[in-house]
Amino acid sequence: MPDEHVSVLQSMGVVILALAAAVWIFGLISLARRGHFGPVPWPAGRSPRALLYQRRSAPYVEHTELSPAEQAAFAGLVRQLKGR
Repeated sequence: MPDEHVSVLQSMGVVILALAAAVWIFGLISLARRGHFGPVPWPAGRSPRALLYQRRSAPYVEHTELSPAEQAAFAGLVRQLKGR
């Protein structure tokens, strides 16, 4: 039976502090497993080469048609820069 001199708020404070400590420890373990604190050894049966076979999506490439005047201006600019 709890001591008669301990208030309900003090008892709740101890419980909240214990829960906060548990959440903090869980967070540190999660960060350590994700590799934020250094390298983590590869699981048995897997190799680093497995990452090479992951599918990558190419970034979207925007394309705009140039008018003949714009093409001529760009060609002149390129010639000007090559002369330097």
